[in-house]
Amino acid sequence: MGKPTGFLEFQRQSESYEPVAVRLKDYKEFVHHLSDDQAKVQGARCMDCGIPFCNNGCPVNNIIPDWNDLVYRGNWEEAIKVLHSTNNFPEFTSRICPAPCEAACTLNIPQTPVGIKSIERAIIDKAGENGWVLPQPAAVKTGKKVAVVGSGPAGLAAAQQLARAGHDVTVFEKNERIGGLLRYGIPDFKLDKRLIDWRMAQMKAEGVTFVTNTMVTNAKLPKGIVNDAKKTVTPDQLKKQFDAVVLSGGAEAPRDLPAPGRELDGVHFALEFLIPQNKEVHGSKKNPINVKGKHVLVIGGGDTGSDCVGTSNRHGAASVTQIELMPRPPEQENGALTWPYWPLKLRTSSSHEEGAERDWSIGTKAFIGENGKLKAVKAVRLEWKDGKMSEVPGSEFEIKADYVFLAMGFLGPVGGVLEAFGVEKDARGNAKADTESAKAYATNVPKVFAAGDMRRGQSLVVWAIREGRQAARAVDEFLMGSTTLPR
Repeated sequence: MGKPTGFLEFQRQSESYEPVAVRLKDYKEFVHHLSDDQAKVQGARCMDCGIPFCNNGCPVNNIIPDWNDLVYRGNWEEAIKVLHSTNNFPEFTSRICPAPCEAACTLNIPQTPVGIKSIERAIIDKAGENGWVLPQPAAVKTGKKVAVVGSGPAGLAAAQQLARAGHDVTVFEKNERIGGLLRYGIPDFKLDKRLIDWRMAQMKAEGVTFVTNTMVTNAKLPKGIVNDAKKTVTPDQLKKQFDAVVLSGGAEAPRDLPAPGRELDGVHFALEFLIPQNKEVHGSKKNPINVKGKHVLVIGGGDTGSDCVGTSNRHGAASVTQIELMPRPPEQENGALTWPYWPLKLRTSSSHEEGAERDWSIGTKAFIGENGKLKAVKAVRLEWKDGKMSEVPGSEFEIKADYVFLAMGFLGPVGGVLEAFGVEKDARGNAKADTESAKAYATNVPKVFAAGDMRRGQSLVVWAIREGRQAARAVDEFLMGSTTLPR
């Protein structure tokens, strides 16, 4: 694929960023996609490696060598067709996916993988600029009706596939706008929300109906969960009105940290900070949490924690510190040992580069306050041995903090949806449904299916898209007896 000697002739080239001083002024995207010539050079680096490990490393099994070759040869319009054949939303994955495909690239053994993610973004951006992303309405309608509960990437992927198969699809979302955590959880500087609106317009033209501000069940949601619902529909109503139901809500239940002082003013779940900020950026009321001039501590080292860092920097925080329970990973993996699997290594995001102090092997002992307001966090250093942690004697210290954001992952679906439908759960509290049998993605409740975070737990956007596509295939086969939708 590409140029036979390209991997020997050309170096990996990354996308360029706006300078930190410029991008901190607003919430706009700051990454510039590759030029045509740059993308062609990256495509040229794709090796004829025999077994495309990148294809297997990608959860949606993108046909990466093929569209690398097409970009190298300048056939962009065919490249977007190949890309869309496996991925409904490359505009999302090319911006926020961590690119397990690049970890699996043969050229990653010497840590110089093909810039697969940057090529993907160049393809979809060019396709959008040239008007190549058009509605694909079904030629024949089946008369079958499907309800999709949740409008994140799994729900949107399932809805689009089912609409293209000819079914009448209605997507229900509890919040004011469509997109789930794509819309509300991910900052605009990582994903411009115009892209969700752009894709929604295509889906509406394909026959998908979107119903917002609507909660399925009237269960009371716990603290930290945003709910704009103004009306309620019941599972019985959906099962009566629709021929099939797909449950595809996100894993929104945040992991708490019940240390002494947790009730202090200033200790928040990450999404209590991020969601109002996304709403403010798009014209809603001001974020009630403003960290300008304040000392911020983020507990948790993943993507959500990184998003809190980037948002705090844009507020103008006096300082931002991020701590992690686990030990510091190595700067670089041993490619010969870990390839083609996803490696454990230190990952520094663009938000970290904008300014943040990071520390590892830190445990939180207590939140310290004065007059009900947070002032500091009592922490302790940890020692890890044989996979077990213990506190280092005499290592307790305090971290100055006016605000703490808890970003330690998510436990599973909320809102009582699974309980209301009577769906059996697995050991982790997710909907119990396998992915391979004749009843793939089907729950124990007749004509009710589950996909995405609601079935597999907290995961990547690209995994959600995969599950949504595969669940759509299972639903189509259930409704029609056979299916032409891709696996």
